[in-house]
Amino acid sequence: MYIPEHYAIKDVAAAYQVIQENSFATLFSVHEGMPVATHLPLILNMEKTYLYGHFARPNPQWKDIQNQTVLTVFHGPHCYISPSWYETNKAVPTWNYVTVHVYGEVELIRDEHELMSSLNDLVVKYEAPDSPYKLEDVDAEYLGGMNKGIQGFKIKIDRMEGKVKASQNHSLHRQELVIKQLEQSPFQNEQQIASLMKANLKTRA
Repeated sequence: MYIPEHYAIKDVAAAYQVIQENSFATLFSVHEGMPVATHLPLILNMEKTYLYGHFARPNPQWKDIQNQTVLTVFHGPHCYISPSWYETNKAVPTWNYVTVHVYGEVELIRDEHELMSSLNDLVVKYEAPDSPYKLEDVDAEYLGGMNKGIQGFKIKIDRMEGKVKASQNHSLHRQELVIKQLEQSPFQNEQQIASLMKANLKTRA
């Protein structure tokens, strides 16, 4: 990923946070000599050494992914930045965004206990705290049949790189103008980018 120095996420903890808050990722690999991608949720283990996920078995991407080094992209908030918000008409549009790329080698999960543990972690992460649904309560025969339709895997994290493009290349005054406009938006992405930009300004103060 092209990352100018002032856009780089240098804090590893911040990169992990992006992964955990935006865990529906895009996994890129090579299948039969061609680049392929699948969109799927990935769970970071407690030690922050592996990403866990699973493919639908009919998806051919998993069939030659064992031991392959893959790229996983986690997309954070993003939004359009209009030059009409600036104090000058000598400007062009741009896009502010947050993303983290993870590189690592894939291992297919053959162990039923490890697969169930990863599936349970997924359910626990996304079910509401007061949800009555628990994977352990699902009929074992039914669950076993469903598990035959997926292929679990884990990615050993070898390298991460992150990028936050939040108008850092503009003056403080212009950043404040952008924040003011974004805060008026009803959309979550714009609100999140505004909050991020405000946090960056406080750090620089």
